[in-house]
Amino acid sequence: MSSTLPADGSHFNVSRDMKQPPPRSPVAIGPLADRLFGWSAMGAALLTLGLLIGILASLVMGAWPAIEKFGLGFLTNAVWDPVKDEYGGLVMIYGTLASSFIALLIAVPVSFGIALFLTELSPAWLKRPLGTAIELLAAVPSIVYGMWGLLVFGPILATYVQQPLQRLVGDVPWLGSLVTGPPVGIGILSAGIILAIMIIPFIASVMRDVFDVTPALLKESAYGLGCTTWEVMYKVVLPYTKAGVVGGVMLGLGRALGETMAITFVIGNTNQLNSLSVFEAANSITSALANEFSEAGEGLHLASLFYLGLVLFFITFVVLSLSKLLLARLRRNEGTRS
Repeated sequence: MSSTLPADGSHFNVSRDMKQPPPRSPVAIGPLADRLFGWSAMGAALLTLGLLIGILASLVMGAWPAIEKFGLGFLTNAVWDPVKDEYGGLVMIYGTLASSFIALLIAVPVSFGIALFLTELSPAWLKRPLGTAIELLAAVPSIVYGMWGLLVFGPILATYVQQPLQRLVGDVPWLGSLVTGPPVGIGILSAGIILAIMIIPFIASVMRDVFDVTPALLKESAYGLGCTTWEVMYKVVLPYTKAGVVGGVMLGLGRALGETMAITFVIGNTNQLNSLSVFEAANSITSALANEFSEAGEGLHLASLFYLGLVLFFITFVVLSLSKLLLARLRRNEGTRS
């Protein structure tokens, strides 16, 4: 029996190829990538926590001379006199809280109405341009809002709101004290309204987005049972999206508490609390820091400004903690009802 071999000797190449070891399988990198990703995420979280602790520590260290000198009496003292080296933060704290409360009082209902209209009532051709226009309001620099409030809105408020109210209820006991003050259009009310205009885009955008994630089946079932649009929003959409709504409100409140330039233009920057009138000029923590920090000398003045920053940090922390407790209580109540 004979076999014919190729003349070119290619059978030797085949033999050599058969003797070569099989190719190595690629090294599995999935577990290693997962570990690296986990370490990176943990590092980012720890870095954020470290920055927070560092900011708090720097505020405490900078404010320590004022804390030793004034203690908690700093929070209830309304005197701010750099000449006599006597400082109290009551006026700034009151101005910050009052203007933020007024802003929320105005912005939350308006934002809810905007979100309701965009998700349930607006025609299709108007949803996108109107939603875009509202979101563009968030891109306007705060100093532009401040200049507009001082030069345009302030005189309108003084002429058409404050002066008529003073003529109407100025002589009424207790009620008249709420509208006292020079009719110049700057004060706590003006600051609160400007803040409301600034935070409406944030709250309205969040509310619109969370309203959109409500399952259409739930809303259609409610409409099928004969519910009105308000009943669907109040009894179906709001319970389903309460966490997102509270988060949007807290986002707006955080922006209101931390706003600086717009408040500096319209609140009046007066470190005196003559009355509880919403038309009186006052001051806020951020405005006081912006106006005085660069000119404050070493000593109690600078330490008191650090103390104000520490108080603002504490106020923000309390607000966020209360929002978390509120959300936990809402979830607990929802679980009890179910």
